[in-house]
Amino acid sequence: MNKSLFLLAALGLASCHRAVSTKSGSLTAGTSTPVAVATPAGVKAANTSFQYLNGRGKIHFKHKDTDQSANFSLRMRRDSAIWLSGSLLGIEGVRALLTPDSVRVVNRLQKTYFAGDYAYLSQLLNVPVSYQQMQAILLGDYQAAPKGALPVVKKEGDNQVITYPQASLILEQLLSGSTGRLQQLKVSETAAQRSLTVGYTDFQKPTGADLPFAFTTNVVGQQGGTESTSATLSYQKVEVGSGHLDFPFSIPKGYARQAKVKK
Repeated sequence: MNKSLFLLAALGLASCHRAVSTKSGSLTAGTSTPVAVATPAGVKAANTSFQYLNGRGKIHFKHKDTDQSANFSLRMRRDSAIWLSGSLLGIEGVRALLTPDSVRVVNRLQKTYFAGDYAYLSQLLNVPVSYQQMQAILLGDYQAAPKGALPVVKKEGDNQVITYPQASLILEQLLSGSTGRLQQLKVSETAAQRSLTVGYTDFQKPTGADLPFAFTTNVVGQQGGTESTSATLSYQKVEVGSGHLDFPFSIPKGYARQAKVKK
């Protein structure tokens, strides 16, 4: 199983630089009220606010000659941890744990692991990414412009398109005029001729939520103007604000450390 399968799906991206406990965490009800986001005048964006998310489903992945489908599980504690597990025919192949300042990945099929920073994900996705960006991508949340950036707002039917620069990147976000939810995100780095486009569809209200969540996420990464990698995440179940979550992660003895990305 290609390790990019689940890291790409984790776009898919800091606040609390604290260690993540592997013990259970309680999810309290009533934490999914929509959040009003600071936006340019006239722009209405509604972001999630729940502290925990637990989801599972299937992912279809294409990269070069690879064309695979597998099962995935996603667990998240806002601003603290993103946990991913991918399995094929009931056998776990990849597990990843992302925190605001670290990326750790275990490939059980190849008996290798990676422990480092977000340069790893940036290479996989072909655009620079951070923990907060990964989190927003997975949740389908609008990303406000950084201080000093001047967003350009345009109407597209009943929807709105907000574009602004962020370092070497250009971010373009399409917002639903009726719900305020993000419909599409495009991150481009013109100088390097690379981009990442994330589309959100099949909006439903998960258990414990007051805000629609995209049960289908389509991701396309391009390099040099040609499609290089794509993934479709189809959630079968999503829960927020109820239950208990663990974030188990360990590196088995004897696994070889991977120093760089192998695509």
